[in-house]
Amino acid sequence: MVKGKNTNSLMRHLRDNHNIDIQGSKDKKNLMNMGYYHGYKGYRYIKIPQNTIEFQSFSEVVAIYEFDMMLKTIFYPNLMMLETALKNHVLEVIIKKGSADFEHVFTNLLNDYKKENAGSKKYKKKMKSRLNLRDHIYDTISRSFASDKPVIQHFFHKNEPIPLWAIFEVITLGSFGSFVHCLNEETRLEIANEIGLKSTNHNHNGRLVEKMVFAIKDLRNAVAHNSVIFDCRFKQGEPAAELKAFLSSETGVRDVTFDNIVDYLVLVIYLKKNFGATKTELKKIIKDFSRECEHFGEVIPREAYSAILGTDFRTKITRLLRYV
Repeated sequence: MVKGKNTNSLMRHLRDNHNIDIQGSKDKKNLMNMGYYHGYKGYRYIKIPQNTIEFQSFSEVVAIYEFDMMLKTIFYPNLMMLETALKNHVLEVIIKKGSADFEHVFTNLLNDYKKENAGSKKYKKKMKSRLNLRDHIYDTISRSFASDKPVIQHFFHKNEPIPLWAIFEVITLGSFGSFVHCLNEETRLEIANEIGLKSTNHNHNGRLVEKMVFAIKDLRNAVAHNSVIFDCRFKQGEPAAELKAFLSSETGVRDVTFDNIVDYLVLVIYLKKNFGATKTELKKIIKDFSRECEHFGEVIPREAYSAILGTDFRTKITRLLRYV
């Protein structure tokens, strides 16, 4: 049987094997609060485990941990608001076009495959995505009923079709992104117009909304599950080039790459502005974010700070404030 290390042993391990100055009751308390495995091991590198940060003292580890937690505090309510707003704007367009019954929407709007030649690779790919979406939604409805979700049980008990708004209550943001992806081009373009995406250069086929959904999905899930976000390691795929170019064009913030967390702030601010947030509210979000980043830069090595936030962080903040 392998004997585990208690907190004192872990502190000794950090001193002897990682050359980190950690000692005293304050450091012990901080290590216990953040955890060795979830905390220290998750915050000792940038993006990949091989890219370790050369810490000198445990206070630097604590600074990254606290910075990461503050970022989640800033992002969480805004991401939740954006998820709700995006779903409601999509619903608004669909309801204007007819019934909100899922079967009706599936037949008449989730039919982007029709623009392809029957039997072609693109046709089969789009049809597969459409059928997978239907199966996933039915499975989610079934699991929601089994777990006594009131919004789903209500319609089952009344023997009524489950409307789209109720389905949106129980599906994930990723599934919602797939839903938008499967909509026909006419509907996608109407949704983009509803959301206020004015530029058509990067959105000629209406795909920009789904690309925004998929970009914030990874951050939203990481924040909701208390995963590390400061270095964007949560990113599961590379956001679309069209989205990067569109945000740079619309906001004036250059080099939006989504390699640094500030670029996700650019997307959040852009969407919130489109959804009617006031200048005062938007400036507060940006300044709160900037203040935490500046404080962070005072307590960790400069090289690590630049690697995490990018060398153009301050320029991006200045341009984002100008955009607001």
